[in-house]
Amino acid sequence: WNQRIFIASMSNPWTLNSTRVLISSPKYDWEMSGTNVNEGPEGLISPNGNLFITYSASGCSTDNYCLGLLSLQENGDPLNSSHWSKSSTPAFSKNTTNGAYGPGHNGFFMSLDETEYWIIYHANNHTNQGCGGTRNPRIQKFTWDATGFPNFGSPLPIETPIQKPSGET
Repeated sequence: WNQRIFIASMSNPWTLNSTRVLISSPKYDWEMSGTNVNEGPEGLISPNGNLFITYSASGCSTDNYCLGLLSLQENGDPLNSSHWSKSSTPAFSKNTTNGAYGPGHNGFFMSLDETEYWIIYHANNHTNQGCGGTRNPRIQKFTWDATGFPNFGSPLPIETPIQKPSGET
């Protein structure tokens, strides 16, 4: 089977008011480990207003489950599939040295004082743990590169002390 990502305009949270448009299908080897998967899209707007969508790729039963990245061209129409570009490499993937296997299904938030960007995701501590109850939530700060793209870095070791997001007491 093949999981894909579509987008559509909505008139409210439960009603589509446009035809759905396919914007991403698995095409790279790193998106097809175990099963052909593009799932769990999460929107992200850069400080300069660019729109990105992260998504989980490959089967969650594999250590290769990871995050891909779609970007909308400047002044692009989100409902025009040709205005989206897919990164040819994962945006965030396993780090065996740091004990982070299959990082995926992420979200984003800003610190209370809106000076820091954070990613939250889940990963396994050990190889071959799959989609079950061993996945654990993790957070870490991320930055933006000079071209306005997110730089998520690499998953940190689970025992890494994380300072509270800026502005929290």
